[in-house]
Amino acid sequence: MTKTQQELYGEREKRVLDAMALQKPDCIPIVLLFGAFASRYAGITRQEELYDLEKSYGANLRATLDFEPDMTSAPLTFGSVLETLDYRQLKWSGHNLPDGSGYQYVEGEYMKAGEYDAFLFDPSDFILRLYWPRIMGSLGVFGQLPPMRSFMSYFFGLTSGFIPFSTPEGTEALDALKKAAEASARSLGALQDYAGKVTAAGFPMFFASGTQAPFDTLGDYFRGTKGIVLDLYRNPEKVTAACEKLLPIMLEAAVPAAKMSGNPRVFIPLHKGSDNLMSREQFQRFYWPTFRELLVALVNEGLNPVVLVEGAYNSRLDIIKDVPEGKIIYWFENVNMAKAKRILGDRVCIMGNVPMSLLATGTPDQVKEYCRTLLNSVGSEGGFIMSSAAVLDDARVENVRALVDFTREYH
Repeated sequence: MTKTQQELYGEREKRVLDAMALQKPDCIPIVLLFGAFASRYAGITRQEELYDLEKSYGANLRATLDFEPDMTSAPLTFGSVLETLDYRQLKWSGHNLPDGSGYQYVEGEYMKAGEYDAFLFDPSDFILRLYWPRIMGSLGVFGQLPPMRSFMSYFFGLTSGFIPFSTPEGTEALDALKKAAEASARSLGALQDYAGKVTAAGFPMFFASGTQAPFDTLGDYFRGTKGIVLDLYRNPEKVTAACEKLLPIMLEAAVPAAKMSGNPRVFIPLHKGSDNLMSREQFQRFYWPTFRELLVALVNEGLNPVVLVEGAYNSRLDIIKDVPEGKIIYWFENVNMAKAKRILGDRVCIMGNVPMSLLATGTPDQVKEYCRTLLNSVGSEGGFIMSSAAVLDDARVENVRALVDFTREYH
């Protein structure tokens, strides 16, 4: 008897939940995050993927229906919002990059080494008056505002503090914010429509909210890679203090959205804690303490972190094992999976790590052979989810099909 879409949805959701709980599901679950793969598969340009909501979400829906993963995700169609704000921390197709390019991050020290104290004293004020003007060209006028705390001073702050918005630059900033808000509302509407369609078709969303490790937020968006690495030696106490300051902010970034959506899985990409960026001792001192607190706090809120472990983590698998049992997914990019299974298998579900290089340049037979080795070594007893090592952007269609078909046939 043919199963209904609702029944298939329940089976797929249970399959992933069983794996996360370290149980053996009815078959190996498959999770695919399509990224630019979906646009190529549907025959639309990368610029259309990043700007055209209807085409972008339609492409992702088509890929989901055709490849039938157990869980799927949504595209990142933010071009209109970011362009309106003249956002400078990214480049993308249709804005500073030719069509065919994806998002490219622009490294920089968006918080100077001498500004830790200002950030620690009042993060919101720092972000509004110093950080925003540096990363969004349309909001330069915010740098002319007085400290936000001055608005608490009886009525004097209110009567004079908003004067910068009376200038032509201020008017342009308010207009940009209005346009960005309208574009954001359209994006949210498209996302909700897409989520309704994939759910009705029987496919759960892998996650509906996200956050970052405090150290990554500090290093990615504020200090930059060079700056944060120097700070480990020159300002170690300030790094620790900033991570502690960011911890509740990172928790707040995830919890309301997750609970509002009803999807308990929270996506967390790791960027700066890998073997090749910091030592094991530095990881234990600067990265892990606040990140572990974030993971535990999310679990205590009834949520399930999905951690994309970018880069190599072979020297610290025993460290990241110290988390609640059966509540977290570690999605590995470049890790010895047999070793990861041996160390982490009784604590967390592991996911990945079919190499993107193989999916982009290899043959279907090579993909099947890699999947066979991977499944034989880590997938046969549960607690494992099949996926690529990262988002499928440049993968060949026939190789993604080989990954899915071989995994479905595996016993």
